[in-house]
Amino acid sequence: MPQVPQILDASAVRVWCGLALEALGRAREEIDAINVYPVADGDTGTNLYLTVESAAGAVEAVFAAHAAMSVAGTAPGGPVPDEPVSDGALPDGLVPGGPAPDGLVPDGSALGKPASDRPVIEPPTLADAVRAMAHGALIGARGNSGTILAQLLRGMAQVLAEDTGAEPADGSGLRLALRHAADAARQAVAHPVEGTVLTVASAAADAASGAEGDCAVIARAAYEGARAALAATPGQLAVLERAGVVDAGGRGLVAVLGALVETFTGEAAAVGPVPVLAPHARVEARPTECADGGPDIGPGPGPGSAPVRDESGPAFEVIYLLDADDTAVARLRDRLDALGDSLVVVGGDGLWNVHVHVDDAGAAVEAGVEAGRPHRIRITHFGPADAHTTGSTVRPVRERAQRAVVAVVPGEGLARLYAEAGATTVLARPGEPPASGELVDAVRRAHALEVVLLPNDAELRHTAAAAAEQARTEGVRVALIPTRSAVQGIAALAVHEPERRFDEDVVAMTSAAGATRYAEVEVAERQSWTMAGICQAGDVLGLIDGDVAVIGTDVTATAESVLNRMLSAGGEMVTLVLGDKAPTTIADHLEARVRESYLAVDTVVYRGGHQGALLLIGVE
Repeated sequence: MPQVPQILDASAVRVWCGLALEALGRAREEIDAINVYPVADGDTGTNLYLTVESAAGAVEAVFAAHAAMSVAGTAPGGPVPDEPVSDGALPDGLVPGGPAPDGLVPDGSALGKPASDRPVIEPPTLADAVRAMAHGALIGARGNSGTILAQLLRGMAQVLAEDTGAEPADGSGLRLALRHAADAARQAVAHPVEGTVLTVASAAADAASGAEGDCAVIARAAYEGARAALAATPGQLAVLERAGVVDAGGRGLVAVLGALVETFTGEAAAVGPVPVLAPHARVEARPTECADGGPDIGPGPGPGSAPVRDESGPAFEVIYLLDADDTAVARLRDRLDALGDSLVVVGGDGLWNVHVHVDDAGAAVEAGVEAGRPHRIRITHFGPADAHTTGSTVRPVRERAQRAVVAVVPGEGLARLYAEAGATTVLARPGEPPASGELVDAVRRAHALEVVLLPNDAELRHTAAAAAEQARTEGVRVALIPTRSAVQGIAALAVHEPERRFDEDVVAMTSAAGATRYAEVEVAERQSWTMAGICQAGDVLGLIDGDVAVIGTDVTATAESVLNRMLSAGGEMVTLVLGDKAPTTIADHLEARVRESYLAVDTVVYRGGHQGALLLIGVE
């Protein structure tokens, strides 16, 4: 039987994250299938998997960086070697706590020192590992349940990394961490509802609080308490009872806690199949009190039940990371609470993950801009088959839509525009292009049998192709249209007709994108050779179809020169997408120029937000 840790240290955290990821991978489709609350969008299992995947990746990176620094002879926290290990694996022959192999010494030379003089690779501390785990989960959190799970992990990290966090935690420390995690998660949710993952987390903490022993004993107690609470969720939330399922987020948490048991025992916790009720069956559950001091919530409708809504709920899910201070976030909570529901704000120390369901996605993003700096913005439009299932009518678990569009967009304004047109968006932050995994995630969120993928950037073509290939292995029919700019994507989206045959729709969208010339205006960061000559740092560059065509000193004058060149070959429609740093008068100036000199050409203007380029131009 393999050796298992008896205490919670960095290595145990690493093992836990890996086992949790495997458990959620096995249960992902099963959890997706029972996802009916708060929105029956069938992606809770996928969201939890992606959240833990980000957490596990961050922990692996800590181990890799620590090993690389040890081999280079630097102390943790010192300068990072020129070529750190980046894939989470130790260099060949290295074992945490063991000697470096022959030939590796602190100064990197091959002096053949005896083993006693070789550097010892000390593993990270518990604080290093849990902080990385919490940060990875925070920045990678997806959906309502993923965001709550991120806060649960952060709550545990706050206890386990207390003081220096250099010493491993015993059963008592794990018990305190589980309690703080459950309490922190409730505080992050604007309006806690019983019968959800919050209930399961609280039950796990309650059970752990009543246990005495080492980490294995505490973990098993928490797991068994969570399983019992999960089975009782249909009796606490009427929508679950009517659908004949348990809470999907709670089911995911049980899988994560089962992985914690396996970490300390070496034996897989038998989760078994998802408990499903017979039609109209009822599971009795003890009444519990809401975290906000509200009335008891018991089975069936009445004064403790989930609030009844006549409408199907907000149309958009908005998620973003936010750099802001505590005071600004407190104001943001109030504003978003008035805009929509399913509000969860997690994080701290200047970095937050914001999740909310709203009808006005733009207002939710603007609220984040007022509070601080939002980034990694994801806006998902709930399709007609999705429903906020807090009312008396329950729709079935969402079936796949026939067709969807997934698009990479460079700014918040365009993300809002694409989402309003029905597309699922992936935000490309300036200098941070999305990875293929983010595109695959977006295809999954689109939840369609057929997907048209718009990368909107020539440099993302191979990334998008890899994502399309992965999605095809999951049974999705994907067509990749090689759009090289967001304005080409706008043109393609304008002719998109889901009612057409898939091939015909793809051909029409490809033709519209190909008939759109694109340009951008940006500021040079350094001296460089270009197709138009040598530019200096600070020069204004006008790029047409990817090549520098104009070098100037004034943004508006350069943009006008670019536009004239593009329209000299003809055109019917000009699209202008303004970045947040573009001159305030540039749109009016260019519109006037088009009206005066090109009578048959129309102009449309969009606000792109923080998109990198000062201005995007499209001419159809």
